[in-house]
Amino acid sequence: MPRYVIERDIPAIGTAEREALREAAKKSNAVLAEMRAEKKNIQWEHTYVAGDKTFCIYIADNVDLIHEHARRSGFPATKVTEVRKVIDPVTAEET
Repeated sequence: MPRYVIERDIPAIGTAEREALREAAKKSNAVLAEMRAEKKNIQWEHTYVAGDKTFCIYIADNVDLIHEHARRSGFPATKVTEVRKVIDPVTAEET
């Protein structure tokens, strides 16, 4: 399945209390469970929280599922980018 980076504009999210982040995660998880029950392949891997944005990493069959999750959960999908490749320090090593 393709992997996506979802940029979400959420004012002051970087200063949100742990309880607010926990509630947001619960809401996202509930929507994801509903979607999987509908046989829609989508999974949340993790999210980076920074300032007025979050950067979420999801895998899904297609970008439409990302937008559907955003609509159903109420979390904006300001920008969605498909990840084409992943590099890390090991990439520099010769095989």
